[in-house]
Amino acid sequence: MKLLHILPIGNIDDGLLKDLRPAIEETFRVPCKVLPLRLDPEFAFHGERQQYHSSEILQRMQTFLTTDTWRMLGISAVDLYIPILTFVFGEAQMGGPCAVVSAHRLRQEFYGLAPDRELFRQRLIKEAVHEVGHTLNLTHCEDYRCVMASSHAVEWIDLKESALCAACRAVAIPLTQVQSAPMI
Repeated sequence: MKLLHILPIGNIDDGLLKDLRPAIEETFRVPCKVLPLRLDPEFAFHGERQQYHSSEILQRMQTFLTTDTWRMLGISAVDLYIPILTFVFGEAQMGGPCAVVSAHRLRQEFYGLAPDRELFRQRLIKEAVHEVGHTLNLTHCEDYRCVMASSHAVEWIDLKESALCAACRAVAIPLTQVQSAPMI
């Protein structure tokens, strides 16, 4: 059976990864495994922006794919960007195997507020599900409650639920069942 592999990127709390695993398994109905190795993101650091280029990280993540990988989700604590945006919470290869999420701007402390571990955990789950959804060719949903709704600020993430709406689920779940099924 193929697995969704969770790849730690840089200095990320292992406890967060373990919390994330059941939420991903429940949403996509595929088994997940946190990989025992880490990707050092320094190759993707751009000093002029003091950020890490998420597309470069996605490209490097492909070197970690194995025959039992269905999808790979990278989780990082570093601040990500793509050239046309100031920052991104995550990025995915549309219809491809890899997605990456940054926890950097999901923490209340980034905005000068008191830590809120549960809110941070919920934001991370939502963004992880969102980016994995893109690997299944799901585009941004117009239902603001759907996890696939676009998020350009944490307030928008907070409005969303951590689940796919019925329309997005109808597209995604059959794909997970076909693609993660054991090869005969």
